[in-house]
Amino acid sequence: MTTTTHTLATDGAEITYDVHGSLPSADGQPPLMMVGQPMDASGFAALAAEFSDRTVVTYDPRGMGRSTRSDGQVSNEPEVQTGDVHAVIEALDAGPVDLFASSGGAVTALALVTAYPLDVRTLVAHEPPLVGALPDAEAAQRATTGFQQAYQDNGWGAGMAAFIAMTSWPGEFTDAYFAQPSPDPAQFGLPTEDDGSRDDPLLSDRSVAVTAYQLDGAALQGAPTRIVLAHGVESADVMTGRAAQAVAGLLGQESVEFPSHHGGFGAPDGQWPGQAPEFAVRLREVLSGA
Repeated sequence: MTTTTHTLATDGAEITYDVHGSLPSADGQPPLMMVGQPMDASGFAALAAEFSDRTVVTYDPRGMGRSTRSDGQVSNEPEVQTGDVHAVIEALDAGPVDLFASSGGAVTALALVTAYPLDVRTLVAHEPPLVGALPDAEAAQRATTGFQQAYQDNGWGAGMAAFIAMTSWPGEFTDAYFAQPSPDPAQFGLPTEDDGSRDDPLLSDRSVAVTAYQLDGAALQGAPTRIVLAHGVESADVMTGRAAQAVAGLLGQESVEFPSHHGGFGAPDGQWPGQAPEFAVRLREVLSGA
């Protein structure tokens, strides 16, 4: 499959995106776009490779990977990123796309369907980390603030250890969760030294707008887009999987189950091993309406 890389000027950013395959698609299907956040296009390499029969589009969000920003901001508002994704879809000039979006990218995708309902034919929103949608939203927000504070106080290793502990906690955030001692970064193979940086897009307050995004349920339900919420079989009981199920409930549907975990579309031999081949089979089923 031939891959071409493009750069697109948007309001306050230069967005880099990749087109894997031809436009228009040789099989007549709409492009399949894959969106993450804070993950860039490289995180979809294994999954995109499983769709050699379709035109796949991946992109780097503004200020991440190869995409730059000149708006003077560092925060990651879904509404702003929505404008970038919309601009890429317009530049493709191929009509509505099918969209697989994961994590913060799924929040961007839900905001995209709200603002530009004609851009997307089918959206598969995989584990959007929408804290406010959870039944234990107040406690989940406290847990989120906890790993951000660990990062501010003690650096990346401590912050990532607290993030892992938070995102792997099964069920609602109870007193038992908050009574735990701070996790040791070394137990996760993370650095214990503080390098002084505080700009990580995952651990800092730069992505607060992502987890705090407020859904417009009426707009989503009224859109022509077919919206499917999805969670991993291994992450069904942790925060991101529970959020997918909660959002599905708000839209009057049930979240569908996918193989593996939050990053289950990754390569089996990757840093966080996923099940890309099995994940792709399930994604094909869902996109086809099965």
